[in-house]
Amino acid sequence: MYKYEVIIYWSAEDNAYIAEVPELPGCMADGITYEEALKNARIIIDEWIETAKELGREIPVPKGKLTYA
Repeated sequence: MYKYEVIIYWSAEDNAYIAEVPELPGCMADGITYEEALKNARIIIDEWIETAKELGREIPVPKGKLTYA
């Protein structure tokens, strides 16, 4: 289990909750419920890290609360 900050908010435009992982560029997920958005974010974090490893890219170390806000 990774310890990256996940920011979740409601998007009226998308009619869904959006989950962003600021420390992993482009890492975002959505869901009809808050819980679904968080669940999907966990999946996307795993996929983001797996892809970065395959491409030989650096994986950021989790820095914690509000580092990017």
